[in-house]
Amino acid sequence: MSNQLSTGDVPESFSLPDAHGVPVNLDEYRGRSVVVYFYPKAETPGCTTEACDFRDNLASLQGAGYSVLGISPDDPDALESFSSNHGLTYPLLSDEDHAVAKAWGAYGEKEFKGKTVTGILRSTVVLNSGGKVEFAQYDVNAEGHVAELKSALGIS
Repeated sequence: MSNQLSTGDVPESFSLPDAHGVPVNLDEYRGRSVVVYFYPKAETPGCTTEACDFRDNLASLQGAGYSVLGISPDDPDALESFSSNHGLTYPLLSDEDHAVAKAWGAYGEKEFKGKTVTGILRSTVVLNSGGKVEFAQYDVNAEGHVAELKSALGIS
């Protein structure tokens, strides 16, 4: 189980390949606010709902000054297919060894179909322009999460 981040923490930076295999470094976002969300698996119902919800709310998030990054353990080919299939226009990043999810507290035990399993915890961490955690929420529900996030950030 990894330690979850709290407001004011400065999480470990990362460089992960995107859907095209191009490395994306979190440090490239310094000076901007960024929403980093972790999801378990591309093309599953909950993950598709959440990804499309971020897609549908991207303009309002960007209008409020937030970039969005999605992270899963899927390989870049799966991410490319997922992005293409659903018209996702923000970066999806591949964390195949779960290193970033573990460092950011988004990996651990959870209930799945009545069993306790270890895996990605559907989570969202928002960083301010200085790279500090502004908001962190773990084990969120896919449906309605983006609306709750926007409300917490004061975005209409």
